Amino acid sequence: MKKIIILLYLALALAAPAPAQTLSADQILDRIDENAVAGNRISVTEMIIHSRRAIRTLKLKSWVQGEDKAFTEFLEPARERGTKMLKLGDQLWTYSPDADRMISVSGHLLRQSVMGSDLSYEDMLEDRKLRQAYEATVVGEETIIDRPCWVLELKAKAEEVAYYSRKIWVDRERFVLLREVRFAKSGRQLKTLEVKSVIRVQDRWVQNDVVFKDALKAGAGTEFIIRSIEFEAAIPEFLFTKASLRKEPAP
Repeated sequence: MKKIIILLYLALALAAPAPAQTLSADQILDRIDENAVAGNRISVTEMIIHSRRAIRTLKLKSWVQGEDKAFTEFLEPARERGTKMLKLGDQLWTYSPDADRMISVSGHLLRQSVMGSDLSYEDMLEDRKLRQAYEATVVGEETIIDRPCWVLELKAKAEEVAYYSRKIWVDRERFVLLREVRFAKSGRQLKTLEVKSVIRVQDRWVQNDVVFKDALKAGAGTEFIIRSIEFEAAIPEFLFTKASLRKEPAP
């Protein structure tokens, strides 16, 4: 009888489905990049800056091509309308219509705030794939906004990366970041990102309401709300030239 019980136990164990294999850290980064990085995209975003003394809302439109080209124009409020930014690789230029002046942003200026927000010009340049920039380790699992997440720690592969290390919470099903903490090489916390909601657009999961907080600034952070976004959109090449900074962009 004991032999029969043992044989039945072994048969049931062999027949039971194997547990789902956990993805490696690199595989998770690949899935994040696959979801987040598009060939082209056009978006309209509201940027709500919660400073210590006031709340300001700006509206901007961005045209992005791959990882190296981006053009942004501020649409509202009236005093900021026509201010533009152009990114080409690791170079960044800004244009002010009031002064009719184009400025190359580089060196220590890249750490300055964009329009008083919690986002720096350095953040604007950071658009490379996570797998290319960081080594990753899965360190646990947690639930964020009712979504099961992997928790990963990332360390930069090269010195020129803006943040030496990051801790990210990744939705296990949708492979979108729901929380992030960014650190300096010293271990000091620099910035946090908290996602409030995610939407589905053209077979991609998109963070459409995000709060970005600079740990070194007063205030409640800067909220980014996507009002519209289109992937694989047609964008004229002229837009990604310095001459376009002084002209009206394509509609």
